[in-house]
This record gives sequence, C-alpha cells and structure tokens, in this order.
Amino acid sequence: MSFASPLFLWFFLPVVLATVLVTPRNWRNGVVAVASLLFYVSGAGGTTLLLLVCMVGNYLAGRRLEPGAPGDRRLVLVGSIALNLAVLVIWKYAGFATQQLHDIAAVVGADLPVVQLALPIGISFYTFHHISYVVDVYRGERPALREPVAFVTYIAMFPQLVAGPIVRFREIADQLPQPRLHRWDDIAAGFPRFALGLCKKVIIADSLAPMVDACFATPADEMTTSIAWLGAIGYTLQLYFDFSGYSDMAIGLGRMLGFRLPENFARPYSSVTVTEFWRRWHMSLSRWFRDYVYIPLGGNRGGVLQTYRNLSIVFVLTGFWHGANWTFLVWGLFHGGLLVLERRFGWDSAPVATRTRIARRALTMLLVVIGWVFFRSADLGTAFTIIGHMLLPDFSGLTDAVAAAATNQRIVLLLLALAIVAMPDHPVSGPYLESSRDRIATAARVSLMTVGVGYAAILIAGGTFSPFLYYQF
Repeated sequence: MSFASPLFLWFFLPVVLATVLVTPRNWRNGVVAVASLLFYVSGAGGTTLLLLVCMVGNYLAGRRLEPGAPGDRRLVLVGSIALNLAVLVIWKYAGFATQQLHDIAAVVGADLPVVQLALPIGISFYTFHHISYVVDVYRGERPALREPVAFVTYIAMFPQLVAGPIVRFREIADQLPQPRLHRWDDIAAGFPRFALGLCKKVIIADSLAPMVDACFATPADEMTTSIAWLGAIGYTLQLYFDFSGYSDMAIGLGRMLGFRLPENFARPYSSVTVTEFWRRWHMSLSRWFRDYVYIPLGGNRGGVLQTYRNLSIVFVLTGFWHGANWTFLVWGLFHGGLLVLERRFGWDSAPVATRTRIARRALTMLLVVIGWVFFRSADLGTAFTIIGHMLLPDFSGLTDAVAAAATNQRIVLLLLALAIVAMPDHPVSGPYLESSRDRIATAARVSLMTVGVGYAAILIAGGTFSPFLYYQF
C-alpha cells in the first residue's frame, strides 16, 4: 500500500487518525502498532513473518543488554547484530552472490544453482532500526522498552517502516513509553507537510518517470548526448522529489500521529562540496552509518590513512545497502573516493567568495548527476555508455521513443523542478512549512492543502501514481 494510493489516502489514513483521536491516550501505541502491521501485510504478504520473528528476537535481546543485566552482554550484542545482518544478507544478497558464483562456474563448464528469494519490503530499513535499538540499549543511552506494543510501534511504525527516515532508537525512545496527548494541533501541523510530500511525489516525480525510463531504456547504439543528459538530469530530479517527497509524507504522518520523526533532507542540491551533500542527502542514513560504523571503526581519530579507510568502508557499505548490484557498489566507491579527495586537498570546506561558491556548487551538482547514472542504470555497461555520451558530446537528437515521452508538460515540469533545486539553500521547505507562521508560509500551506492536494488527487484517481523509488531498497 503506497502513501499515494487511493486505498491509503481515502480509507486507511482517515480510519487510523479517527481511531487515534477517539481512543484514550494510552491506546495510541496499540492503534499505531496494529495499523502498521496491517499496512505492512498489505504489501509484504507472507514475508511479514520474517519481520515478526526479527522483532521478537530483538525485543528479547534488548532486555538482556541493559547495563547491569545478568550474563555476557557483549556476547548478546554481537549475536543480535550478527543475526540481524544475516537476515539482511540472506534475503537481499543471496541471489546476487549465487549469480556471481554461477557465472564464474559457467566459465569452466560447471552449473551452480542461483538462489531466488523474494525481497521483503523495507528489510534494509527495519534491520537498521533493530541494530540501532540493541546498540543504544547496550550503550546505556536509553533503557530497553518494557512494553512489547511500544517496541512494535518503534520498529513497524507505518510512516517510516518501508523507506525511512531511519529513526535511531535514541531519537524516539522518550516518545514511546508515555504517549503525549494527541491533539488537533498535531494534525494541523502534520498535514501540510504530508501535502508537500504528496505534491512532490505525484505532480513532479511521477510525471518525470516515463521520460526518464525512456532515456535509460535507449539501446547503446541509439544513445545520444541529448538523451544521456535528459535522462541523467531527469533522474536526478525524479529521485530527489520522489524520496524527499516520501520523507515529507512520513514526517507529516508521524506528526499527525503524535510522533516527531527526524529530518531526512536539507536541500542537498544546494551543496558546494560532496561532503556537504552527504550532510544534506538522506541524512538519517548518514547519521546511522556515522554512529554505528564510522565512529566505532575509529572515525578520524587514528590518522589520515585510517580516516580514508573508514570513509571507504562506509561508502562501500552505503552502496551495497541500496541494492545487490555492481552499479550500487561503483556508486558508493565513486562518492567515497570524492570525499577522500576533498579531505586530502582541503576541498571539504565551503568557500566564502560568491563566485567560487557558485562554481563549486555547479561542480558538485555535476558530480552528483554523474553518480546518479550508476545508481539508476540496470548494469555497468549501460552506465558507462550514458556517461560516455555525456562527456563526449555528439550532435544527434532524440529517438522517437524518447521524443514521445518528453512531452511539453514534462519538459515544463523538468524546468520547474530545476528552478526549485537552484534556489538558495535556506529555508528548507519542509520544516519551514511546518513551523513558520509568516505570510509566505501560510499562503504556501493553504495552496498546498487546496490546489496542490486537489490536483494530486485527480492524478491519483486517474491511476498515474507509481511506487516510491526507495521501496525497492
């Protein structure tokens, strides 16, 4: 069930909000937990059992991990993390790994089987939530949850279960045991944020999708510079408005339910360095890797070479976390290499001079666009073909298929999206709409909740919405 589907918008969400409003405050976690499991079952089907097993195991482990708990706490922690990672590796990467072994064996005439497992929706996200829970409890940063319902609410909360933000346990622990009084103010604050995300997703991202798909589906012998750049820029904008739109919807939904979820985007395409880009893009993932991988590895405390090694490890993992494909590994190595270069030559600090900032912002955007080609391409051959045409220009135009997909409406939306991301880096639209009370913010909220939502609803009713891109991760 997608946030942008009629079933969710016109039935599921109103019923959940009405139930939360009319039931006692202490019932909130139970209502959210049950609704979240129903939401997950609707999309995941039988793989919901895996989520339930993981939740039971990590809940029981948490009770054994608190400081002062009997037994070998460190052994319980290592075992919990190992089991969580084993679940992720088996279900997400077994097919990829066995396919590589199959291809290698085929060279010598052997035939090895390829494992085919259905990828559970959101497994990358709920695995990271489980690891955050056991590690934060072990470190004594927050006590283990005593109520199973509160634990299910944290792990399975439907606004963030499938595609984030990745909520570290310490960020939400204080909101779970004692639910605060749910008020209409929460709905009034959360709905404009949800409306913003809905408009980003349905009006912009979904409109650009057919054009982007046509560009990336172009055969290598028909690829041109125009198609390569149109596809790369189109996907850069589609991914941002799709994923940041999902995050806005998730944060708005959480607020309507009485929870404060962490921010996930802060105008990343305004960055003047790749280092800054990763402080602004998918921030909850960056914070997770920083707290649970980079710092435990030693961070930047062990000298230059160790810092470079730790950065490289983090971005290899970041790449593979997104998917079992060599394209994601190359994308991670590409960004990790850029961060190492920026640190090595002192380019990770934002310049002060206006002209220099403009030039560095343009360069950063170019590098990010090139990186997204690896991220979107089905294989490395396609990626290198597209990048080759981007860097070595020709004077050919569009194929008939791409020209048919690049309608006037989509080109206008592409230019509008470009204008939006080219704006200054402040204010960030989501928090600004949610908290500001000035005239501009008020007018924007009213416009979004009337014209924006109305137009998005027409598009959804017409069946033009599509799944969120990060559902596949």
